[in-house]
Amino acid sequence: MKLARDRYRVDLLELQAACEANYLRLMRLLPQMRTSQDTRRVAMSQGDRLLGVLVLQVLENCPYTSTLRITQEHCLPWLPVPQMEVRVYHDARMAEVTCAENTRRFRGIYAYPNAQMHQPDEKTQLNLFLGEWLGHCLACGHELAPVV
Repeated sequence: MKLARDRYRVDLLELQAACEANYLRLMRLLPQMRTSQDTRRVAMSQGDRLLGVLVLQVLENCPYTSTLRITQEHCLPWLPVPQMEVRVYHDARMAEVTCAENTRRFRGIYAYPNAQMHQPDEKTQLNLFLGEWLGHCLACGHELAPVV
């Protein structure tokens, strides 16, 4: 007898918790994002070796939302360069990945397998990855010294 796999269901509590935690992390990294279109660079290193620079750039400010581009510069040569756009909802105190690796508007559920090879929970995984990336930056990052 063949067992049917249970269909994936979006865990809204997990997704909302990830988006709320990402909002708090971003507010620690860019406290003035609502009032200015700054760019901040945070270096991540191990000893004297630079592992990469997280670049947080405010693209757009509206009364209740901001749009950020988050990329990494000076990566290790064998590591793909992560980049994503994040929509920050100040009224709801949430931040959500809206674009990653040139893909926009992620669905809550994807059939698997699919042509783009998205995971069934791609949207949740991207938001969890953003949280880990920002958390690592907060724990191990330091202000990039200006070039003189």
